[in-house]
Amino acid sequence: MNEIGNFLPMILIFVVAYFFMIRPQMKRQKDEKKFAAALKKGDKIVTKSGLHGKIVELNDKDFSCIIETMAGRLKFDRSAISMEMSNKLNAPAK
Repeated sequence: MNEIGNFLPMILIFVVAYFFMIRPQMKRQKDEKKFAAALKKGDKIVTKSGLHGKIVELNDKDFSCIIETMAGRLKFDRSAISMEMSNKLNAPAK
């Protein structure tokens, strides 16, 4: 019984780290994958670097998309699109 008591603080630290750090990160990654897969032509998006544009073409071979901006068309990887900002941009007006 005394041996378990020695390891109890380490076990508690791992459990707390899992529920407050690891699990939320895994959920965020899953949500971002789902968001990237749900992108479609005509969606207004914002990249993680702050570039605003509209998707004009999606390529499933290399998981990229072509974005039309005021400066022209640019090719981006879908992972470069900001989930939070794009959702705010496409939210219906209140």
